[in-house]
Amino acid sequence: METATFTTSSLKNAWQELKSKEPQLRIRDAAQKLGVSEAELLATGIGENVIRLKEDFVDQVQKFPKLGKVMSLTRNQGCVLEHKGTFQKIDIMQAGPQHIGTVIGPIEQRVFFGAWKFGFAVSNDTPRGPQNSLQYFDKEGNAVMKIFFQDETNLEVAEQLVRDHQAEEQNPELTLESFPAKEYVSKEELDQEGFKSDWENMKDTHDFFGMLRKYKLNRLNAVEWIDDKWAYEVDRLSTRKILESAAETQLPIMIFAGNMGNIQIHQGKVKTIRLMGDWLNVMDPEFNMHLNEKEIARAFVVHKNTTEGLVSSLELFDQEGEMIAQFFGLRKPGIPQKPEWKALLDTLN
Repeated sequence: METATFTTSSLKNAWQELKSKEPQLRIRDAAQKLGVSEAELLATGIGENVIRLKEDFVDQVQKFPKLGKVMSLTRNQGCVLEHKGTFQKIDIMQAGPQHIGTVIGPIEQRVFFGAWKFGFAVSNDTPRGPQNSLQYFDKEGNAVMKIFFQDETNLEVAEQLVRDHQAEEQNPELTLESFPAKEYVSKEELDQEGFKSDWENMKDTHDFFGMLRKYKLNRLNAVEWIDDKWAYEVDRLSTRKILESAAETQLPIMIFAGNMGNIQIHQGKVKTIRLMGDWLNVMDPEFNMHLNEKEIARAFVVHKNTTEGLVSSLELFDQEGEMIAQFFGLRKPGIPQKPEWKALLDTLN
């Protein structure tokens, strides 16, 4: 994204002008049009409908279960996951200098706090009435997680959380940083034999991440360079068939999508599948997925070994080679994946 130079007031004016021309434009799309980050655009509302929060994000997230029912939204450029429910159980672990959170329950997430930088409490007027939320962004100003309050949300707890964690300085100026570029091995430099041996001898799907680090591989190159026995490319729009079949047969699935600071996970059945323009959607009462098919450059079926047998997935990548989303058959640790899921993936080409 090309960056533009604005003062806070000139950016605010530019956004107001853009909204007057395109009143339905979402803030993320407005930020892209203006050449700024979403966090910078949101921060122009500080002092009006936006409150800047402290950077004690672990403490804030640990209070989320007391909010009651909320809607949690996590997205990247290509995929949005929205779950309505409660933050049931949150475990925080130390990983070197960083904290990682595991959220289990109706809302399931893997949170990487090292990427978090900005937090805001936001109040918006909408055609359906006031909409209040907590919104968190990474150090580049990209949205990490948004929590939207529902009719059942405990607003007293929410208001107390905002009071307790309101930043002393309500400064709309944000200092952004870029994530360091990662260095990956070329195909010629890769230890092909070691890589293939480690892939074939995985005992758990989590071994995959260690293997990527060991060989300095990104995910796309890993699935490109392994034998077809373990990964092969399929039609980039294969998700349509997967979701429609899963809905028709009521086959429970898992969907993973996220960003540098958070991965949100859907576990269960999907029912209502709708294709609307470029967007493939799941429109269920407590769960929505919005997948922008225009962003999908490549799709792969991937198999990994575990002590319970193969675990198979459909994995989507964008033009930059970044992961958009992954789809698995629902399984629990210690239980093999359902044969129906593997059979469904085997129909893709």
